[in-house]
Order: sequence, then C-alpha cells, then structure tokens
Amino acid sequence: MSLNDTPSGERIHIGFFGRRNAGKSSLVNAVTGQELAVVSDVRGTTTDPVYKAMELLPLGPVEIIDTPGYDDEGALGELRVKKTRQILAKTDIAVLVVDSSDGETPVEAELKELFRERDIPFITVLNKSDISGVSASGDDTVIVSAKQGTGINELKERIASLAGNSAKERHIVADLLSPGDMVVLVTPIDAAAPKGRMILPQQQTLRDILDADAMAAVTKEFQLAQTLEKLVCPPRMVITDSQAFGYVSRIVPENVPLTSFSILMARYKGFLETAVRGAAAISRLRDGDTVLISEGCTHHRQCGDIGSVKLPALLKKYTGKELDIQLSSGRDFPEDLSRFGLVIHCGGCMLNEREMVYRRTSAEQQGVPFTNYGIAIACMNGILRRSLSIFPDLAAEV
Repeated sequence: MSLNDTPSGERIHIGFFGRRNAGKSSLVNAVTGQELAVVSDVRGTTTDPVYKAMELLPLGPVEIIDTPGYDDEGALGELRVKKTRQILAKTDIAVLVVDSSDGETPVEAELKELFRERDIPFITVLNKSDISGVSASGDDTVIVSAKQGTGINELKERIASLAGNSAKERHIVADLLSPGDMVVLVTPIDAAAPKGRMILPQQQTLRDILDADAMAAVTKEFQLAQTLEKLVCPPRMVITDSQAFGYVSRIVPENVPLTSFSILMARYKGFLETAVRGAAAISRLRDGDTVLISEGCTHHRQCGDIGSVKLPALLKKYTGKELDIQLSSGRDFPEDLSRFGLVIHCGGCMLNEREMVYRRTSAEQQGVPFTNYGIAIACMNGILRRSLSIFPDLAAEV
C-alpha cells in the first residue's frame, strides 16, 4: 500500500484552528504546497471543514483539516463553530493560527483550553509576520508569513516533533501469530460487498498476517468446510466477517480459535474491553428502547446491508422487543447520546484511534453502553466467549 493509498484512519490528523481571517486557509495552502483551500480577504470564507489526505514530510501520510473561523457569528456561524468542535474529536495535532497583527484574544484562549481538555498537542502560529513585523519564535510559537512562505519549513518540523508517538506501531493480529502460522479468512461476497475488491478490515488483516511471516487462506463462507479439509494441519485461527459468525461457528472445530474482523478492529482501535462490557446491555433492552447503530464510513446502503438491515433484524429477533433503531454514518455521530439504550458501532476502520476514543468515552460519560458489530453479533449467536478465546483474560469475564 502506497502512502497515497493509506486509509484515513491510519493517517495523523492535523487540524488548523483560529479566528476568521487569521490566514488559516492561506497557511494550509503554504504547508501543503497546493491551492487546497479558497483564500479571500472576506471574513468567514471557509464555511465547512476542508480535508486533504497527503504525504507531509517528515511525518508521512497525514490528513490536513482546514476549519471554519471559531469566532463566527449568527445562526449559521453557530453551526460552523459546532463543525469546528466536532473536528477536535479526530485531531491528533492542532495548529492554532493567530493574526500576529491582532495578537491573541479570548477566542484563542478558549481554543487552547479545548486542546488541553482533550489532551491534543498544539502549536501556536503567529501568521502575517510580513505585516506585523514580529520575528522571534518561542518554545510554543512559530512566526510565519503564509503569503511570503517564510517560517513554513520550521512549522512542518515543529508539527513533526509534536507527532511523537501518534503513529505508534499497532497490530490487528500479527502480535498473536508466529512465523509459519496458517490463518483462514472467511470473506462473504454478497450484494453489499464492494465491487472488485475486499473491504478495508479484510485488506488490513491480510497484510498484517503477511507482515508476521504467517500465511493466509481466503475463502467464502460456503467453501469454508472444503478449505479446512484441504489443510494438512488445523489453522492457528479462523477470522470471519461478522455477518457469517453463526454459520461459520458451526463449521469451525471447537479446538480452533474463531474470531471476527470487527472484534480485531475493536482491539486495534482501543475499545475491545468496552465493547465486550457493553454487549451485556443487549439482553436488558426493553420495548421502546432506542438503539443507535453507527458506521464510521458513508456508503450506498444495499439490500441486506449489515448495519441497516441484518443487525436490526437480529436485534429484534434476539430480544423479542420492539426497538427504535436509529442509524448514523460518517462524521454524523450524535453529541447527545442520552436517549439511547445502547450504541452499536462498526469496527471503525475509517476512523482514527482518537475519534474512536472520543465516541467511546462520550457514551461512557453519558452512561450509555457501547459495543460493536462483531461483539454484538457473537453475543446474539451465543459464541461471544468462543470468539474471544484468543484473548483468554477477556474471555474469562464473559
């Protein structure tokens, strides 16, 4: 996978924040070397967040986010400020852009407090130095002129230094394998599958297996029994798409560990334990309870879609209750979760770890159980403990 193909969820997210007309968009263009954002002397030109996936040396693959002015006014301005606050949920590094001619105001002070509350490393950039004449950078500030291009290289270096361990090495499954292990991947191909390719968690898991010098056999669910028969030795484990969990569990011998891509992604994104605890809430659902099923990506929903069709049907069959199922996708994750009896989230392959942490902690802080597709489906198929057998300590709690 080239840097240009790196998924958004694997990129360091760098957000540019500040007041209107502080020069955020000009600075983004200077840092990226592209005319990414519209630049104008008119205050509030940037009305919606602008995203750009790119390679930024010396960091590597990043996602740059240009945000609307945080001091926007009126009803529409309030919506823009809300959008800006939502960006904080996924920001790994914040760049606070200040018009050096005006200096810092209460707006910048509020943004800094938000960065600190969310433990987001940030750097303050005094822009428009060609006008103000400021020239000396400090330990936590950089002097730049986006118009003249001065100070941009220093800014990139300072951003890279803030990244630290943001791109820490993590594994989906490689740390559970030894060289030479065989893993069987069960990948159903139905109407909801993307044409001509595998879904991202399957691709990432396959690559992680190969990076561990292990081997993989990829099969459809109805060919699984035949695949297992052709193996000389039992596989180290079987990993299945969650929607085939029940079917696959009846085929895979009890002595072979079985789990799902979604469960592995929950661990990879840092919320597996929360998801396991949250699944207990499924059996406590009552008539009229509202359940949020949330996907991190946006796609055209097909007939038989797992999030909008299969999972709701399984929930209602398992609980025997009349449930109000609400759906969210992409960046539209509700801030107020108090009306929900349960949140069931996808594996989060398109979201970075910080945003998944934000969504999980938002639910926890509001007292709402939080789980994910794979855990929920395993629970309702009566195989949750088995699906966690590769994590013995966690399986013992089920």
